[in-house]
Amino acid sequence: MSLPLAEQFEANEQYEEAYREYKKEYESNPDNMGILERLGHLALILDKLDEAAKYYHEILKRDVTNPLAYEQLMTIYEDTDAYKYYVYRGNKHSIEGKLDFAINDFKKALSMCTEGAQTAMTRFTLANLYKQAGKDMKAIDEFNLLLEGSDVHEEMFLQLADMYLKDEAYSSAIDTLMRAKQKGFDSAKINEGIAAVYLKSGEPQKAIEYTQDELLKIQCMLEIGQIEEAYEKLNALPEELKKVPRYFTLKAQYYYSAKKFDQALECINEYNSLAPNSPLTYQMRALVYDEKGDEYNSHLNWGRYNILRQNYDIAINEYLNAVQINDDDVDLLFELAALLEDNKEIDHASEYYVKIVKKDPKNKEALRKLASYRESIGDYQGQISYLQKLVEVDGNDSDALKNLGRAYEKARANSKALEIYQHYIEIVKSPAEYKIIKDKIEKLQNSASAEESEGLLDKIMKIFGK
Repeated sequence: MSLPLAEQFEANEQYEEAYREYKKEYESNPDNMGILERLGHLALILDKLDEAAKYYHEILKRDVTNPLAYEQLMTIYEDTDAYKYYVYRGNKHSIEGKLDFAINDFKKALSMCTEGAQTAMTRFTLANLYKQAGKDMKAIDEFNLLLEGSDVHEEMFLQLADMYLKDEAYSSAIDTLMRAKQKGFDSAKINEGIAAVYLKSGEPQKAIEYTQDELLKIQCMLEIGQIEEAYEKLNALPEELKKVPRYFTLKAQYYYSAKKFDQALECINEYNSLAPNSPLTYQMRALVYDEKGDEYNSHLNWGRYNILRQNYDIAINEYLNAVQINDDDVDLLFELAALLEDNKEIDHASEYYVKIVKKDPKNKEALRKLASYRESIGDYQGQISYLQKLVEVDGNDSDALKNLGRAYEKARANSKALEIYQHYIEIVKSPAEYKIIKDKIEKLQNSASAEESEGLLDKIMKIFGK
């Protein structure tokens, strides 16, 4: 009965009584966000600021993106605690995607810190905001300042090492993780991080000293050249590890090293079935085809790898090389044309749509693309030609019919346009579209009648002239 009673008290502006009843309801239902919001609101009305802050903190524990909670906490602390005010304002700006504003707020909060743990937390947040904003050098500077203090944890070292790793600053990444060990974080995560950096930097001998990951040990052995020993360890792995995607990549790497390329491709296919459309699938296939001397499939897979890595210029170049070797794959021609279109190379893309139509004269999508291209350059006769072919393939393609009618109008072939529009309204399903085209038909018919009348008058005038 507490909730209806609380609502009644609140409606009657009996706020103390409402607050008391909402608190009873909260005790039995502590995760109800609506009750928490009412308690926070009433606490503010009753000037119970500490209690209001407590309830808004509880809301943020359950929903860290709640803008109302941040706004109310800003109101609570605006005149009493500048540090907390800027932190909550920074968090609000962050969830709104206003990263530059959030960065400025946390810089102000940082200048007001009074204790080590508070400084560390604020600087850590600031470093991550710089990272999100793509200001990596500033983020690295903040992380390095942070790690000079005593209030640190291993995640800070790992994040900084990861930033160095992305920039291929391997020695800096290693130094960062070694500092973590010196600070007492001699944990599995830190050691595996060191192993990962050493492996990435081409030092598998050192990586194997730090890792306890059996799959990573096998990868290091393959890199070192201990191929048969690595294969033995692969076969001796427990069954549960033989079902994970990494197992198949290592097996593919073994077969690749052993020059058993067909078996390597089988393992890559197994990997792809567990981790579909991964860039690694196409990278491994490309490497295998490189070794096999299969240039076409090498270029094809390097192209798909670079598409997934968003290196579109490189992907286009790889696809162009593949098509020069073999242009029979219509799907590849479509992929290449689409890439060229996205790259604003419309004229070049049209060349590949022409190739597609030559190989498959009834390919509706290619015909549609070519009609659109010819229209874009003002070649209405060319547009008409492709649209006519499209309508021949599918006489009930309403979009093609409508576009063909418009193209005839632009080319001043009104009788042809009229013929097409009359067929179009027989199949169109939208009442609004039917009315638009019906009106257009009437205008065209009236225009044709006017032309005929004018022609007859000219003839009569010529007779009288004689």
